[in-house]
Amino acid sequence: MQKRPEWLKAKAPQGVNYEEIKALVNSLRLNTVCQSANCPNIGECWNERTATFMILGDTCARDCGFCAVKHGKPGPVDKNEPMRVAKAVSELQLKHAVITSVTRDDLSDGGAGVFAETSRLIHKALPGCSVEMLIPDFKGYDLSLKTALSGHPEILNHNIETVSRLYDQVRPQAVYWRSIELLAKAKSIKPSILSSVEGRTKSGIMVGLGETWDEIIQTLKDLREANVDILTIGQYLAPSVNHAQIAKYYTPEEFSELKRLCIDMGFGYVESGPLVRSSYKASY
Repeated sequence: MQKRPEWLKAKAPQGVNYEEIKALVNSLRLNTVCQSANCPNIGECWNERTATFMILGDTCARDCGFCAVKHGKPGPVDKNEPMRVAKAVSELQLKHAVITSVTRDDLSDGGAGVFAETSRLIHKALPGCSVEMLIPDFKGYDLSLKTALSGHPEILNHNIETVSRLYDQVRPQAVYWRSIELLAKAKSIKPSILSSVEGRTKSGIMVGLGETWDEIIQTLKDLREANVDILTIGQYLAPSVNHAQIAKYYTPEEFSELKRLCIDMGFGYVESGPLVRSSYKASY
């Protein structure tokens, strides 16, 4: 295994806001992707009062080669979970809440209804807090997408994760073009559903899994053609030896070049860096 470069070292999470959010999340029995996915930015984000809540349990129905979230047979849906998430957001006075989930292929709507209810309750409990939905692909079902968007999120996020060629290896139960089409469809129906005037959509990609530079550029072009506004690009870090291994560490200079190319393509906002994750600086 390659030695991790100096620029990939994150600060240990600490601070008053971090401890407050951690305590409340635990007391309300909530899951956060910040913890489940071992995010290196948890301290920074929580101290800025931005958190990513993971609804619909902690067990994913899919087995992606890059993900630290446990997989298997998901448990029953907790009907009180949306209310507890809204309570946490309100008590913490968050300025931006990201709602994501494990993939629930076992549910007829993929969990879209729970996304919508959670978003509605957050807006009701704390009107000043913006909501970002980071959704799974819902198997490409339009009705599930519309159901989720009926919760009127300010941002609709769905991560493309990697380039098309690596999907069989990294996301064997997903389909590259299905994800691209989901993002395009979300943007096409935004005038009546997305609450912001611009109807912002967002996606994210990891690099370092064995893709070529040209494949990255083509993926960026595909996302831009789908009218995606916001993009995150970060270094893939293998959660364990049993996950897909790192093929390359990209330098900060390469991340800067990718950001420049994205801006030239027309993306409205881009976060690109070694430790960037999908929800990094999500409130910006």
